[in-house]
Amino acid sequence: MTRARSIMIQGTGSNVGKSLIVAGLARAYVRRGLKVAPFKPQNMSNNAAVTPEGGEIGRAQALQARAAMRPPHTDMNPVLLKPETDTGAQVIVQGKRRGTQGAGSFLRDKTGLLEAALESYRRLAADADLVLIEGAGSPAETNLRKNDIANMGFACAAEVPVVITGDIHRGGVIAQIVGTHAVLERHDLKRVVGFMVNRFRGDLSLFDAGRDDIAARTGWPSLGVVPWFWDAWKLPAEDMMDIASRQGGACKVVVPQLERMANFDDLDPLAAEPEVTVEIVPPGRALPGDADLVILPGSKSTIGDLAYLRGQGWDIDIQAHYRRGGHVLGLCGGYQMLGKTIDDPEGVDGRPGKVEGLGLLDVHTVMAGEKRVTLTEAVTRDGNLPVNGYEIHMGRTAGADCDRAWLSIDGRAEGAASADGRVKGSYLHGLFSSDAFRASVLAGLGHESQTGYEDGVEETLDALADHLERYMDLDQLLELSRPVTF
Repeated sequence: MTRARSIMIQGTGSNVGKSLIVAGLARAYVRRGLKVAPFKPQNMSNNAAVTPEGGEIGRAQALQARAAMRPPHTDMNPVLLKPETDTGAQVIVQGKRRGTQGAGSFLRDKTGLLEAALESYRRLAADADLVLIEGAGSPAETNLRKNDIANMGFACAAEVPVVITGDIHRGGVIAQIVGTHAVLERHDLKRVVGFMVNRFRGDLSLFDAGRDDIAARTGWPSLGVVPWFWDAWKLPAEDMMDIASRQGGACKVVVPQLERMANFDDLDPLAAEPEVTVEIVPPGRALPGDADLVILPGSKSTIGDLAYLRGQGWDIDIQAHYRRGGHVLGLCGGYQMLGKTIDDPEGVDGRPGKVEGLGLLDVHTVMAGEKRVTLTEAVTRDGNLPVNGYEIHMGRTAGADCDRAWLSIDGRAEGAASADGRVKGSYLHGLFSSDAFRASVLAGLGHESQTGYEDGVEETLDALADHLERYMDLDQLLELSRPVTF
């Protein structure tokens, strides 16, 4: 058996395109005949994916697993932080909830997390030819270097070579990369084997001198200058910074941008539809009055985001939309908000307490019990259409409108609907990825589905791999990788 090799893609900052680069590399090397495993030691995201064994990982690692043509696994993202407040996050270790920690205490105490990350990394490597590792944030954040497990802390512990990625689109890419070189400690610098520049627009030759200047100042070889990949929006986004409205056709889907919005990949299949315009409404703006459908998305802090929604006046806009004959759909936390009350006696969602919901569904939610994390297959109760998705939630919802459940999961009723059918809620995420179901929803709004979503994702991953094959030196990158140490 060939010994696995690995290499790590780190960035000069957050949102420089590391996740997409790793996904494209995964598909490119798989097409070359290698068995590839993606890995991110520590991630921070409320856009989680569910693995077949019932654990949680970052959405980006699930996409990278798909690019690598293998099932997602909790070992691909052993430490996942899901922010609940500005200063605290739920900590997921190897797919399971460990608890909630404040930011300060997490930085001081990461007991066992590096060990868990190394354990997961080596398990992946035992079943791969190449492990592609993604860093988080930037290794140049010197204040975070102590106890780091996301970037150089992991790279040094695992003896992994590192490629530094800069984003020219945000400006100052020479300073980004050269500045990273300037602040890294000597033992960290020894791990770096090259750099690349991402998201270039225009004539590539115009940056030849800039590329060469970075190489001269750092001593690192360039692995490529990668132009902007225009179809990136067709792939599921992980970072809330990547959420954007998508101009399409006459069918208008409006989504209030909640402060702790979670699992917003629910929107991606709708955004891919040519006849659908998805409008993400930022704070400070009213929900537009011409929506066909308002979607209340998932939330990592349902009661907190309900207060935020009211603070923006969106509750009034949603009521007005409904009175005009509009449709409303709540998913997971959004479903809970649509009910009459949300009761959190133990404070599992934040502070203990009971609040009034929007009252558009006659249901009541109690935040209690174990967290439900599972891949789910359902069918619609009115047309027996298949719906594949996943559940990540705490709490139980019951009430009169649950008698009009519109989904069935292994014979169990799921969801709730108002008497007129224009307000619906469900705990099932990812349901719009099912083409027949999405087509049915759009038909109910008077519009036609024109795309196969899953096929589109595969085509985009192949196009991304082609893109990186053209603009990066993938042979050199593979040569710079090193055997995994066990």
